[in-house]
Amino acid sequence: MKLHNKVAFVTGAGQGMGLAIVRRFVAEGASVVATDINLQALREGLAEFGDQVLAVACNVADSASVADAMAQLEARFGRLDILVNNAGIGGLDSFLDTPVESWQRVIGVNLTGTFLCARDGARLMVKGGQGGSIINLSSTSALTGEGPNHYCASKAGVMGLTRGIARELAASGIRVNTLVPGPTNTPMMAGIPDQMMADLLKGVPLGRLCETDEIARVAVFLASEDASFITGQNIAVNGGMAFI
Repeated sequence: MKLHNKVAFVTGAGQGMGLAIVRRFVAEGASVVATDINLQALREGLAEFGDQVLAVACNVADSASVADAMAQLEARFGRLDILVNNAGIGGLDSFLDTPVESWQRVIGVNLTGTFLCARDGARLMVKGGQGGSIINLSSTSALTGEGPNHYCASKAGVMGLTRGIARELAASGIRVNTLVPGPTNTPMMAGIPDQMMADLLKGVPLGRLCETDEIARVAVFLASEDASFITGQNIAVNGGMAFI
């Protein structure tokens, strides 16, 4: 029970990696506030967990929505120990045809959303005085440039944000790391054209997609005392697709 009596906040928890992380956190003893913009899908995905999980609607790109979700967490549990910024979106826009609205939407969710949740979550951790662990989800696309331009840019920004706030928050006992998945078997990946998927897999030395539980197990490690002297790092889980 590596996360016994810990309180966690996980975004994008309605499916895919977020749901897998919630499942692993609960199995390791944590109480979890699980958020998603789609409350119905979130509740359906979390039906198995009972009182250990509180489902909260949250649009991570909206500061008021993030503040409300954090307030619900504080009212229910009184503190925050672990934050996982998993919520993210992609797209299929080519660079020359990318509308500014599409750019702003992807950056808003993937980068601004990570900033807003990390800022408000860190405030709770500092208030509680017990330290904590923030885990930001990036992507191997930030390293390879494979993927839509706005997605690559947003995920590269998450890595820079992690390093900056890791230095600032270390004095408060808060560790901040980036989990960097490669191609993973999620609903988002299911929408990628077959040829693009085949090209992606050619670049993975282990020759397959990552499974969501493989990401969740690394999230547990980063959240736990096993990673007590790790901060400001990019932890790649990509089958050898790229080296950090």
